[in-house]
Amino acid sequence: MGALSHIRVLDLTRVLAGPWCAQTLADFGADVIKIERPGTGDDTRHWGPPYLKTPDGADPPEAAYYLAANRNKRSVTVDIATPEGQKIVRELAAQSDVVLENYKAGQLKKYGLDYASLKEVKPDLIYCSITGFGQTGPHAQRAGYDFIIQGIGGFMSITGERDELPGGGPQKAGVAIADLMTGMYSTVAVLAALAHRDRTGTGQYIDMALLDVQVAMLANMNSNFLASGEPPVRWGNAHPNIVPYQAFQTSDSWIIVAVGNDGQFRKFVEAGDRAELAGDARFATNPERVRNRDTLAPIIAEMVKTRSKHEWIDLLEAAGVPCGPINNLAEVFAHEQVVARGMQVDLPHPSGAMVKLVRNPIRMSETPPQALSHPPTLGEHTDDVLRRVLGYDDATIAALRGRSVI
Repeated sequence: MGALSHIRVLDLTRVLAGPWCAQTLADFGADVIKIERPGTGDDTRHWGPPYLKTPDGADPPEAAYYLAANRNKRSVTVDIATPEGQKIVRELAAQSDVVLENYKAGQLKKYGLDYASLKEVKPDLIYCSITGFGQTGPHAQRAGYDFIIQGIGGFMSITGERDELPGGGPQKAGVAIADLMTGMYSTVAVLAALAHRDRTGTGQYIDMALLDVQVAMLANMNSNFLASGEPPVRWGNAHPNIVPYQAFQTSDSWIIVAVGNDGQFRKFVEAGDRAELAGDARFATNPERVRNRDTLAPIIAEMVKTRSKHEWIDLLEAAGVPCGPINNLAEVFAHEQVVARGMQVDLPHPSGAMVKLVRNPIRMSETPPQALSHPPTLGEHTDDVLRRVLGYDDATIAALRGRSVI
């Protein structure tokens, strides 16, 4: 019994932002019914390799991308371009608390599946639309892709190595952060709307835009600009106000050193057998280290290269200097803290394979999120949902399948 086990979500989304929101709600126990196109389904089912490794390789492959955002859901295939398919979705909406969709602005209106239409069959419905640019404004009709949004929304102007250094220039994040953060903000919005509905009986429409989220999540960088009028610039792995506070290459890998005060700097260079640097007037205080960054950084870089990653971590942790390795994902999932926190979960799949996923990071004492069921195969729950939720009989289901509606 999860915190949201009394809630049903009709999920008309695909790819990442919407499915990430739906998966989070499902982790808390919501009954999430994922509507997919017959025959193809969510685009990300085919975004591979890599794919789920089945024991005999006989089953249709599920791309790892799809697996990351769709556990705990039920998959129902419906062709919403057909009147019968639209009827099914409307009937499911009438039995749901929340509808999620990420079609282009206004696209679902022609199918009678927009908020105004579904509100007629479910007056207290919560309806969340996720688009690139939102439902209003001059760009509302444009398709929004995470990479493009990272650029338009300013993220790439502050991410990447400094322009004057080798490899300098704008850089996107290693994951689709605009999508993921929009999924999380959408989750918060849905939960707030549910709380409001529970108090008042009133549903509402939620308009989520990747661009809005990308702008909002720049946080203190926004405040820095709004206060000063000066756009922040890229600093790579360095810090604009603290030195040394960046990544350094060791003899075999990389580490992060985050020196926060002059005492830590002294301990750092002593551990590297360069104690004289702490007494050098150019480097003795942080303001001087910032002024002489370009002189100090190469010296520190050469010092760090004299030892391995693990040697440095041991030395600096013993000295009380904040530091950490830059792990690849093999090292992450072998890390003793990650293992102790149980971040990897394995779920059985109908193919006989085990789906290796990452646990929801939220921990709660009474109603923790759980990973209970595998990301569904395409249309895995179509018959069951039509029977149990809508009361369709076998003949009706067979007729719909014969006409390729489901």
